This record gives sequence, C-alpha cells and structure tokens, in this order.
Amino acid sequence: MTIKTKLLKLLILGAPASGKGTISSRIVKKYNVSHVSSGDKLRDHIEKQTDLGKEVKKYLNEGKLVPDDVMIKFMITELNKVNNKSWLLDGFPRTVAQADALWKVQPVDVVLNLVVPFEVIIDRVKNRWVHLPSGRVYNIGFNTPKVEGKDDVTGEDLVQRPDDKPEAVRKRLEIYESATRPVIDYYRNKNILKEFEGRTSDEIWPKVTAYLDPILIK
Repeated sequence: MTIKTKLLKLLILGAPASGKGTISSRIVKKYNVSHVSSGDKLRDHIEKQTDLGKEVKKYLNEGKLVPDDVMIKFMITELNKVNNKSWLLDGFPRTVAQADALWKVQPVDVVLNLVVPFEVIIDRVKNRWVHLPSGRVYNIGFNTPKVEGKDDVTGEDLVQRPDDKPEAVRKRLEIYESATRPVIDYYRNKNILKEFEGRTSDEIWPKVTAYLDPILIK
C-alpha cells in the first residue's frame, strides 16, 4: 500500500458519541494523515496556560462558546503548522462563519459526515460508565468492566456523568443538529460532502475505506 503524494485536506463531522473519535483514529492509522482535533489542541493550551488557553478557559468557565474570531485564528494557525502531510480536521468548523473563513485560506477537499440514529447514540451513552480519577471509560455490552460498577485496574467505583444521562444526551444532540445543519449544508453545496450511515463504527468503517482508498492510496 502506497499513500498518494497529493496532499488532501479532510474534515470529519458527526454528532457527539457517533464514533467520530474511533473513525478518525482509524483514518490516521491507515492513511498516515495528521489528526488536527480542535478539542485536543484547546485542552493542550489550557493545560499549558498559554495566553490562548487562559482566554478559552475564561469563556468555558462562564459557560460560553469560544467566539468565532478566536477559533478561526487559532485553528488556521494550527493547520498551517502541518507541513507536507494530508490532514484530518475534527471539531472545527462549528458555524458557517468558521467554515467560510477556513475555506478562504485552507479549502477542504473532502468532508465525511457520520450519520448514526439518535436513538442508537442515546442507548450507547446511557451504558457508558467512567472511572473519574483515570478517565477510563466502559461501555456495558461492548467494553464491560470485569466486576459490575468497578474499575478493572483499581477496583474503585465507576460513575455515570450527569451529561451522559439520556435526557441530557438528547438535548446535546438536538443542539448539535440545529447548530451543525447549516455547516453540513454549506459543504453539501460545495459538492464535497459524503455521508456514511450506520449504527456502529465497525459498520461505518468499511464504507469509509471504500470511499477513501481510491483517493488516498495508489
């Protein structure tokens, strides 16, 4: 398998808990592209207490979204750091203004949109339990803990995050749907949007590779 030399700019969209992280990691591994995650980059800046990190933390602490102009400047700077390598962008853009600003300086070639039924996502998330000190995540029926309600490594209690409760998840999905629909339409109008439907990442992944192989492999 040889990766094509043409540099491609990929973008992945998908609702919370749609499997975006799983699909992204598989794309990065198979096609040797750089993964640029807005969430990871922002967390890194917050942890290192950079000027940007302090500014972002202030918005998050107030329960506000990071303004478009701050996110645009930040993400374009991060993308400019990726030299001579195809990249996969995850978590940005979230608004049409962000998408338009990105298009002017870094036009995206392909937009992958993961379409998973909301009921499947809600069912998946309500079975998710977390060991808070380590961040280890368990999914009942998929990655079930050896002892019910206990972390495999420490034996300490697992908890369910309040925002993983079904009513909270449904609200998040509804917000995502209303906020992201214009962004999806923006890329659909550019004729670069490709949607992949399925109930699990394992069901969606072969469809993604069937689409990307001719583009990224020679």
